[in-house]
Amino acid sequence: MGDIISLLPDHVANQIAAGEVIQRPASVIKELLENAIDAKATEIKLLINGAGKTIIQVIDNGIGMSITDVRLAFERHATSKIKSAEDLFSITSKGFRGEALASIAAIAQVEVYTRRAVDEMATYLKISGSKVEGQEAYVAPVGTSIAVKNLFYNVPARRNFLKSDKVELRHIIDEFHRVALTHPEVKFTFMQNGTELFDLPSVNFKKRIANIFGHKIEEKLIPADEMTTVAGIKGFIVKPEFAKKSRGQQFFFVNKRFIKSPFLNHAVSSAFEGLLRDQFHPGYFFSIQIDPKTIDINIHPTKTEIKFEEEQNLYAIIKSMVKHSLGMFQATPVLDFERDPNLDIPYNFQLKPPSNMPSIEVDSSFNPFQNTENGISKASKSSWESLYSGLETPNELSKTDEELKLAIEQTPKVFQLLTKFIVTTTRSGLLIIDQQRAHQRVLYEKFLSSITKRDMVSQQLIFPKEIELTPQQVALFGELEANLNSMGFVVKKNGNLLHITGIPSICDDKQLGQLFEDIFSTQDDQLQLASFSQADYMAKILSKSLSIKSNSNLNILEQQALIDDLFACKDTLTSPFNRKIFINLDKEELEKKLD
Repeated sequence: MGDIISLLPDHVANQIAAGEVIQRPASVIKELLENAIDAKATEIKLLINGAGKTIIQVIDNGIGMSITDVRLAFERHATSKIKSAEDLFSITSKGFRGEALASIAAIAQVEVYTRRAVDEMATYLKISGSKVEGQEAYVAPVGTSIAVKNLFYNVPARRNFLKSDKVELRHIIDEFHRVALTHPEVKFTFMQNGTELFDLPSVNFKKRIANIFGHKIEEKLIPADEMTTVAGIKGFIVKPEFAKKSRGQQFFFVNKRFIKSPFLNHAVSSAFEGLLRDQFHPGYFFSIQIDPKTIDINIHPTKTEIKFEEEQNLYAIIKSMVKHSLGMFQATPVLDFERDPNLDIPYNFQLKPPSNMPSIEVDSSFNPFQNTENGISKASKSSWESLYSGLETPNELSKTDEELKLAIEQTPKVFQLLTKFIVTTTRSGLLIIDQQRAHQRVLYEKFLSSITKRDMVSQQLIFPKEIELTPQQVALFGELEANLNSMGFVVKKNGNLLHITGIPSICDDKQLGQLFEDIFSTQDDQLQLASFSQADYMAKILSKSLSIKSNSNLNILEQQALIDDLFACKDTLTSPFNRKIFINLDKEELEKKLD
């Protein structure tokens, strides 16, 4: 029998490596932006078409590459970042494996223009599927421009697994945020289909956060800093009252590299314990500087996971720092729950003496025993008697009991349990309904029907609402506008402002802020995948956001109306998210419980 093991051809090995490093357009953008940062660029432009599936181009004013370097850059394991194995334990650059460009070139068509300051001419290089198709001298400014076209053009199965443009754009914006946040000193420009999404000037960390998430976030941030022998931490936490249901404002950066760490996230969450509403998550932006020798970043292809040598100590430091910041800025609860902060004396007035001392006047002719009856003043007697006014005589009380008994007999056999369930009787037993899931089903079917028939009734707002959109939300609004109008919303975008003049009749205008936050911030890929259309996806988000929540008190009429609406639905068994809506306890089960 002959030999059966052979070396893989380079282009096949590169495609396999690309499967680990390049998962979607956002993966390409992450690698190209990080390369530009490593090249000491102070200005970086990102241009994409078709959510990165058609073209991704990154232009920087960094140090550029020589003719030899630009050819080697697309070879596997070719890197300028490390020379020996010891260098792996002192890495401060973004990339170091030398796999990214080789992986990108294996599954796309790549064009590069690059020039160093010492060179008179730039180098142009064209590669398709790992094969060099052309190289020549060219006129170009100092720096590097890399264009990646037709991603996965030679791996159609991988291209078919890409999500919709909206989902892919969300992932791209997420990666852009991560790089831009950790490098506020670099100017970034981001264009999508010829439209500018971001124009971020060189600023400090706080201003960069505001430029990305909207200027209103500045007043919601609390500074948090700690310097120890383990690590130096600087950043901001979002005030508890502005916490969100999504985790879109949670960022850890270690040595200017974005990381994901459930362990450290738990440290922050535990510091917020008791301050957040149910299902809300803390927001934070932390930059951690730590000795590279005490961490291992070479444990995941995307380099977003890090192993810490002193993980437990770092956990304790972060938890303590967050608690201290919350206390310093009075973001923790106080013992006097009835205290109105608006009545607090301003700090600069606390030590200030009064300008005019109040005068005291005494009425020397006042006699407290004047006009008394048996030692009790008439006024005082009248006040005491008034306390008992309205109390019934025994006969009247008896009559009330009879009326109460009759009222109980006439009351519908439905009641609320634990402000979460609605209980009603059936011929065979009890029906226990989850009120939130039931309302989700009712709303979902109403919204889905309104999109199909376009007959949702709108109510005009007496006072139109205005919501400021972030650049990310502006980019996503175009795909949402038609469905929002079909659902009964009357909305119009003007720049980064959203004007709302009408809402569905089943919506309360007090819910608008949270509603649109949910619409724009929901990034549930599983929900997107489970939805059969964009309209279905929107109907599910709206039903989830507008539904009656647990711990909501409902009167008898509201309980009965919800039951009637539920059993008028096409599907009464499960919520839009495939959760059971009710359980039925029949007579036999109830009797077994009592045995």
